[in-house]
Amino acid sequence: VQLQASGGGLVQAGGSLRLSCAASGGTFSSYAMGWFRQAPGGEREFVASINWSGDSTLYTNSVEGRFTISRDDVKNTAYLQMDILKPEDTAVYYCAARVDTAADTEVENYDYWGQGTLVTVSS
Repeated sequence: VQLQASGGGLVQAGGSLRLSCAASGGTFSSYAMGWFRQAPGGEREFVASINWSGDSTLYTNSVEGRFTISRDDVKNTAYLQMDILKPEDTAVYYCAARVDTAADTEVENYDYWGQGTLVTVSS
């Protein structure tokens, strides 16, 4: 399975971005998907996850109410809509897929990773 993340960029605080994660080479509709991020000097941390059917989502507390994860199984793509962005959201964002139906918050439970896309939020 190959994952291609895109949509990062530079945005002012309070602005919005939508990240996309295009999947190929696997059965996208049977995978749970996740977004993680890694700030400079930090560890990779969980952001959001969605189950295989799209009816169950998980978010880390700091993005709850501001970010929305979704998926389009026709396009084999997962999305992360990020609103009301803050400077502390600045990081490289990675999408990931797990060969399981349930959403999950742990890095080690994901099987495939994209290359990352940089999000920079200026104050």
